[in-house]
Amino acid sequence: MPPLKNTADAGKPKAVKKTLRRFISYLANDRLLLGVTFALIVVGIAADLMGSYMLRPIINNYILPADVAGLIRMLLILGGIYLTGVVAVFVRQRLLNRIAQRTVHRMRSDLFQKMEYLPVRYFDTHQHGDLMSRYTNDIDRISDALTDSLSDLFSGVLTLVGIFVLMIYISPILTLVALVTVPLMIFSAQRIVRVSRKYFRAQQEVLGDMNGYIEEMISGQKVVKVFNHEKQVEEEFEVLNQDLNDKSLKAQFYSGLMMPVTQNLNTLTYVLITIVGALLAIYRGFDLGGLATFLQYSRQFGRPINELASLYNTIQAALAGAERIFEVMDESPEEADAPDAIDLTGIEGEVYLEDVWFGYEPEQTVLRDITLCIPAGQKVAIVGTTGAGKTTIMNMLPRFYDIRSGEITIDDHPIDKIKRDSLRRLMAIVLQETHLFTGTVRENIRFGRLDATDEEVEAAARLTAAHSFIKRLQHGYDTLLENDGENLSQGQRQLLNIARAAIANPSILLLDEATSNIDTRSEMLIQRGLDRLMEGRTSLVIAHRLSTIKNADRIIVLEHGQIIEQGTHQELIDKKGKYYGLYQEQFA
Repeated sequence: MPPLKNTADAGKPKAVKKTLRRFISYLANDRLLLGVTFALIVVGIAADLMGSYMLRPIINNYILPADVAGLIRMLLILGGIYLTGVVAVFVRQRLLNRIAQRTVHRMRSDLFQKMEYLPVRYFDTHQHGDLMSRYTNDIDRISDALTDSLSDLFSGVLTLVGIFVLMIYISPILTLVALVTVPLMIFSAQRIVRVSRKYFRAQQEVLGDMNGYIEEMISGQKVVKVFNHEKQVEEEFEVLNQDLNDKSLKAQFYSGLMMPVTQNLNTLTYVLITIVGALLAIYRGFDLGGLATFLQYSRQFGRPINELASLYNTIQAALAGAERIFEVMDESPEEADAPDAIDLTGIEGEVYLEDVWFGYEPEQTVLRDITLCIPAGQKVAIVGTTGAGKTTIMNMLPRFYDIRSGEITIDDHPIDKIKRDSLRRLMAIVLQETHLFTGTVRENIRFGRLDATDEEVEAAARLTAAHSFIKRLQHGYDTLLENDGENLSQGQRQLLNIARAAIANPSILLLDEATSNIDTRSEMLIQRGLDRLMEGRTSLVIAHRLSTIKNADRIIVLEHGQIIEQGTHQELIDKKGKYYGLYQEQFA
C-alpha cells in the first residue's frame, strides 16, 4: 500500500487572497441577507456616531446655558437614537447567525460530496483523523469567525471611516494630531500579521495530525494494551501535544500583541489630542462641546482598531481552516470515464489480465508482467506469501487503482472503456477488514442493493449462514448496530459483510481473505454458503487457509509480484513447488 502522507507543514501559508476570495464566494450565495445585514450595520454605526456628535450641541447649547427643559428634550432624542442602534444590532446578529450556519452547511456539503468522488488512493495516503479534523475543527473555526467577526469587521471599517470624516469636520488640526500614531500602528500590525499567520497555519496542521493519532489509538486500544505499549503511546502523544502547544502559544502570543500595542498607541494619541485641544480652546476659541465630542471620537477611533486587532486570532484561524478545507476540495477526483466508455450489463464474466505492471509509487513495482485468464463462471484462487501482490490484483479489477501498463478486460471489453459505476455494479467484494454502518442488521445487508426486499435480505442471510445468529439477536434483523457492530463477534460481522455481497447478486465475486476471521465451525457453514454463492459466477479468491480453496478450478501462486505456478490443487501438490511448500507448512 502507498505510504501515508505527512500533512503537517509549518512553512509559509498559501495565498491568503485566493483563499479569501473563494471564501467570499460562499458568502455570495446569501447576497440578499448580506445586503440587509450591511444596511443594519450602517444604521447601527450611524446611530452610534450621531449619538456621540450630539454631545457637542448638548454641551454648548443646553448644559453651559443651563437649559434644563431643552436638555431633557435632547436626552430623549438621544435615547431614541441609541434605541434604534440597539434594535439594528440585535436584528443584524440574528441574520449573521443564519448566514454563518448556511455558509458552513454549504461548505460541509461540498467537502463531503468531493470526498465521495476522491480516489481510494487519497484515503490510503491520508490520516483519517486529519480528514475528520477538517470537518470538525476547521469548519468550527469558520463558523466562529462568521458569527463573531463578520459584522465586527464591517462595522469596524465603516466606523473608522465615519469617525475620520466627522473628526475632520470638527477640527482638521486635531485630526492631524490623531493621525500621528497611525503609521506606527500600520507598521506594527504588518509585522505581527506576517509572523502570527505562519503559526496559525502550523497550528491547524498539527491539530489535524494529533486528531489522526488519537483516532488510531482509540481504534487500536486492544493492541496497545495487549503489548503493554501504554507508556510509549503516552510519550508519542505528548510529543504531538507539546508541538501543538508550542505552535498555539506562538500563534496566540504574536496575534495577542496586536491589542496591547494599539491600546497604548491610542492612549498616547488621546493625551496628545487633549493637550492640543486645550491649547486651541484657550488661544483659538475652540468650543468645549467640540473638544468633548472630538475626544469621544478619538476614543471611538481606537475602539474599532482594537476590535479588529482582537478579531485577528479568529480570522487567521478561520483562513487557515478554510485553506485546509479547500485543499481537499482541490484534490483530483477519480479520473473521468473515457468519452467512449460504455455501460456493461448481462456479462458472461470472463476476466483477462495481459502483461499487467503496477506500482503504488512511480519508483515501486508491485505487479510484474501478470498474464491471467479467468474463464466465465470459474473459481480461481490466488495464494502467496505476504506482500506478493494478491490484494493488489483485487484493487485493479474495480479500478481502485489503474494499472501502469498492460490491459485488463471483462468479456473482451477493456475495463478502462467501461464506466466505473457500471464496472463496480458487476462485482461484489468481501475484504478481510469488516465494516458495518450505524443502522439495523437489515439495513447493513441491504447496503449491497438498496432496492432489495425484506425477503431477499433474509434469503441472502440464509445463503451465507448468517440467518441463524441474526435470529438469536434481541431484535433479530432490526437489531441496531453501532460503532462498526462492536456488539457482534468478528466472525458475525464478517458473515454480514458476506451477506451484503450476496444480495448484490454480482457477476464477478472478489473474496480477499473473507473467512480469515471466522472460527472453524463457522467456516464450514460459510464455506458451503460461499460455494452456493460462487456457483455460476466468476470468482477470484485470496486465501491463506489453503483448505478453503482445494476445490478451486485453478490456483495461482504469486511471488514478488509474479506468477510462478498455476494449476489445480492436485497438480500443484504433485509438482512439489512453492504451493506444495505452503501446503506442507499448514498441514504437515
